[in-house]
Amino acid sequence: MDQLRALRYFCKVVETGSFTRAAEAYSVPPSSLSRRVADLEKSLGANLLKRSTRVVKVTEIGQIYFEQIQDILLQLEQSDEAVRSYQAKPMGQLRISSMVGFGERSLLPLLGEFKILYPDIILDVSLSDELSTLGRDDVDIAIRGGYAPNERVQAIRLMDNEFIPVASPAYLETMGTPDGVFELRQHKGLFYRTPNGPTPWLCELAGEWHDVSAPAVAVSNNGKWLGEQAVAGQGIMMAPRWSLADYLAKGELCELHFDPVLRISQNAELAIYLLYQKQRYLVPKVKAAVDFLVARF
Repeated sequence: MDQLRALRYFCKVVETGSFTRAAEAYSVPPSSLSRRVADLEKSLGANLLKRSTRVVKVTEIGQIYFEQIQDILLQLEQSDEAVRSYQAKPMGQLRISSMVGFGERSLLPLLGEFKILYPDIILDVSLSDELSTLGRDDVDIAIRGGYAPNERVQAIRLMDNEFIPVASPAYLETMGTPDGVFELRQHKGLFYRTPNGPTPWLCELAGEWHDVSAPAVAVSNNGKWLGEQAVAGQGIMMAPRWSLADYLAKGELCELHFDPVLRISQNAELAIYLLYQKQRYLVPKVKAAVDFLVARF
């Protein structure tokens, strides 16, 4: 039995829920694919799939087996691609995912230069603040804010991602400048919504953490719109310093200083990271992009 082929056939059946669709994906007769999966089950001594006239469902042990071998097949495919691509010219589709704000302000303006250097690379860029998995059929490179993930990926720190509190001169003139962090609870808050919920306003005092968030007047996952609301005097906002640079330079927003320092997380090591799977660095298109972005940032 060709076990590797049988494993691939089995995974495709689980993914599609059909022997017919799995067979179409590999351009083989359904009967041939079914026999190979049956041989795999026989060699393992376990039923991986429940078959009926209409549907195919994975068994409990089949689901466990599927999850385990998916990573193995992915690593094998990536290793094969890395060997085939070694010393080859950077080319092909490169999938990049970035946070929206960082992508618009910092990443996209650089990609014109990248295209001139590597004209044979087709850029597929997605801007989203949703979390991405560096896995099968997802992305080659991801740029995310936070702290280094525990995933089995390479994380390169591109820059700090310090959040600071800001408000417009008009807001401060109307509402007054808060003298301390606890006075923030009497102000108006503009909050950025992450996939895990709105970012809180936190401070550490005498070894204890306190949530000093102001009542929300607006919550959004669109940082640009929140910035416009802050400039219009609608409330106080916490945002990354890099995203506020233009507002601060023009005097449209003012940084508020507190002791203790205001944070959005108890983890002080917030940064922007470039993420990729380690073995993918051997693929020329990925290596070219990683080296280019690290050099620029």
